[in-house]
Amino acid sequence: MSLKAPSPPADTGRGRGGRAPRPVSRRSGLARLGPLPWIAPVILLILAVVVWPVVELIRTSFLNISISGKVRGSAGTDKFKKLFEESDFSAVLLWTVVWTVVVVTVTMLFSLALAQLFNQKFPGRRYARWALIAPWAASVLMTAIGFKWMLNQTAGVLNTLMLDLGLIDSSKDWLGKPETAWPWMMGVAVFVSLPFTTYTLLAGLQTIPQDVYEASRIDGAGPWQTYRHITLPMLRPAFLVGVVINLINVFNSFPIIWAMTQGGPGYDTSTSMVFMYKLKETDIGESAAMSVVNFLMVVVLVLIFLKVSRWNEED
Repeated sequence: MSLKAPSPPADTGRGRGGRAPRPVSRRSGLARLGPLPWIAPVILLILAVVVWPVVELIRTSFLNISISGKVRGSAGTDKFKKLFEESDFSAVLLWTVVWTVVVVTVTMLFSLALAQLFNQKFPGRRYARWALIAPWAASVLMTAIGFKWMLNQTAGVLNTLMLDLGLIDSSKDWLGKPETAWPWMMGVAVFVSLPFTTYTLLAGLQTIPQDVYEASRIDGAGPWQTYRHITLPMLRPAFLVGVVINLINVFNSFPIIWAMTQGGPGYDTSTSMVFMYKLKETDIGESAAMSVVNFLMVVVLVLIFLKVSRWNEED
């Protein structure tokens, strides 16, 4: 009788203790990338529509380009030097800052009042909210053109009405002089900015819990104390969003000024955006240099506001 060595146990695919080893996950490679596969399309979109145009803009500002668009070599920093030597450059920058600060400030104050009003219950509130959307739904360019017609010196409804009422002796050219053109353009800019800002603040007001107001009334706080110590602090996130978006929009506002005065006479009613647009007619490189300055200015304005408002600090 021959002895045979015992045959090894069949491989059942189990490890020690009878447990099967974990199968290698096919997703382990993707798991190492974390959220990158999901946010990659957004990153590519940002690179395509934000980063690349900025890079191309900066590159163009250092080139010597003909009016027809033909590149004639590098210009170094000559375009920036030419820009800074423009006689109207400093005045345009000053008016751009004034335009932005005044329009944003007035817009936020009026929007805050309107948001507080629309947050109350009154007859016809729904229709009043719908009416507020009209300036937002309409084209900014068409709104500016409508106001330009209204302010026309010969056939404008404003001059006609004021003459009929005896308020003025002769028709006035409201958009022909900077001292009257600027207030009217600022008024139009506020008019078209009110809807978005009001609804932003209204949304913020409606997120404030009512029990907070009830607790303040129980504690004996008056209306002003409640508004100052409860409403305004809790409205701060929505307020910051409204200010930042308005800073960017108003600074970059072009249709209103171009439709109403085209920045004239001369550059007297031009902001830096209109100034940049006019420069392209004579020097594309200098216009690109002005675009770089505009980009830096709006970044600085937003950063200054965020620094002053301490946006990342909680009360």
